[in-house]
Amino acid sequence: MKIALVNDTHFGARGDSPIFNKYFFKFWEGTFFPYLKEHNISQICHLGDVVDRRKFINFVTLRSWRQRFFDVLQREDITMDVIVGNHDVFHKNTNEINALKELLSSYAFDVHTEATNITIDSCPILLVPWITLQNESHTMRMIEETKAQICMGHFEIAGFSMYRGMESHDGLSKDTFNKFDLVFSGHYHHRSSDGQIHYLGNPYELTWQDYNDPRGFHLFDTGTRRLDFIENPYRMFARLEYSDREKDPIDLDAYDLKGLYVKLIVVDKTDYYKFDTFIKKLYNKGCHEIKIIEDMSEFNDGEIGEEINLEDTLSVLSHYIDSIETDVDKEHVKTYMRTLYTEAVNIEV
Repeated sequence: MKIALVNDTHFGARGDSPIFNKYFFKFWEGTFFPYLKEHNISQICHLGDVVDRRKFINFVTLRSWRQRFFDVLQREDITMDVIVGNHDVFHKNTNEINALKELLSSYAFDVHTEATNITIDSCPILLVPWITLQNESHTMRMIEETKAQICMGHFEIAGFSMYRGMESHDGLSKDTFNKFDLVFSGHYHHRSSDGQIHYLGNPYELTWQDYNDPRGFHLFDTGTRRLDFIENPYRMFARLEYSDREKDPIDLDAYDLKGLYVKLIVVDKTDYYKFDTFIKKLYNKGCHEIKIIEDMSEFNDGEIGEEINLEDTLSVLSHYIDSIETDVDKEHVKTYMRTLYTEAVNIEV
């Protein structure tokens, strides 16, 4: 039997943004539900953070998710075991008051606030919700005593990437889970694995940190123990690089940017009329937001006293690349480094 694994759906994310809500349902209604129906999948395990904010939820958001997500599951006879994540609980030291109990009481879904042994298709599984001061001792005892070889939870485990390139150094030790053959977890939004512990990642892009980092959901086969990833084909963020010195400039007709957040990195802009024409065409693509990051070269020629003799960062990089003995096209490397530098100095903190 195959189980659909989802987590960190964050209903109501980005301040209950209707733009993001629309984007979320492109995935659920365009990919997730059709896939479940086509492959006769009738069991979901949701590994926490169903909602985005711990304290409250917008009524418009709640209505849309009731009608277009939870009602669909109920209507299609899809059962769901769901554990409480840290975003689902009101207090930080207990899972007792949580969004899932309050919002899903009218549905036949199984909501788990404490570590629980369940069995799906003769496969024993230990479900572990967010660990708090109140449930910590019970959780550790369940981990020690369970006969299950599969563990699914919402964990903070040291040594895994929270986001791509950002590793967590806090949390539980990997050794806590040595007894299990497989561990699946929500919480961190970047997909990663050490072969035993699998962080599944969230279904869609929420911030620029998620850009170009594949998202989607997973299928777990209880018989073969195989884990398959089904990628979300929809994106919320797009990054373009503009240079009027390129032989093949950006062909905007090849991009569907409607409703997207777009970041335009301007690497080289020597023909201002050509650039203005490009920008007008970009705005006509129907993007939700366009952020133009200009090249910093206009600051490179500032007058500095000869006695100071300082070099700007781009000049240092350029000279370093020139000094390296390599067969690689150095001008191409310089362009790439200039692009990275331009974006780095404009990072949103």
